[in-house]
Amino acid sequence: MTCIVSKNIRIRYPEVFKVGDYSIVDDFCYFSSAVYVGRCSHIASGCSVAGGRNESFILGDYCSLSSGVKVWCASDDFVNDLVTIIPSFVKQKVKENFITGGVKIHNYCAIGSNTVIMPNNQIPEGVSIGALSFVPANFKFEPWSVYAGSPIRLIKKRNQESVIKQANKLELALSRKPGQSAGD
Repeated sequence: MTCIVSKNIRIRYPEVFKVGDYSIVDDFCYFSSAVYVGRCSHIASGCSVAGGRNESFILGDYCSLSSGVKVWCASDDFVNDLVTIIPSFVKQKVKENFITGGVKIHNYCAIGSNTVIMPNNQIPEGVSIGALSFVPANFKFEPWSVYAGSPIRLIKKRNQESVIKQANKLELALSRKPGQSAGD
């Protein structure tokens, strides 16, 4: 296997936890959703992805979640609903406004430390989110842009040409056998 997954993490549903080549999942992370991590991506220490087995989190290629990021694929509605755990034997619907929806972070994205991402978000290619930001459910992003804040807001455009050039260099290096130089 060409990825590194710390032994010091908790995965509630290991059968739906997949990590791509050259990616790393660091210590003290917690996962309770279906998870797919793409190629050459990094989940730093202390991140959490939660929401249950039926919700999914996808992290694209060449992405990073910095330390302490929290991704929620399901959440109580703190204004309109009872905020508690409903025992599994209770079959009737108790909560009326439960917020659910997977989170997909497309390729070339970076999420800063201690950012919170709420359910049902599609973060498009090339987006960077600054540290300590709050992303509400269903937020609309522009690709290749930098966002930050609480509430989150657009800061500026990201240099797509530079990022893609670097990713292409990395892909070329990965396509060679270890120890092989560019002239071989």
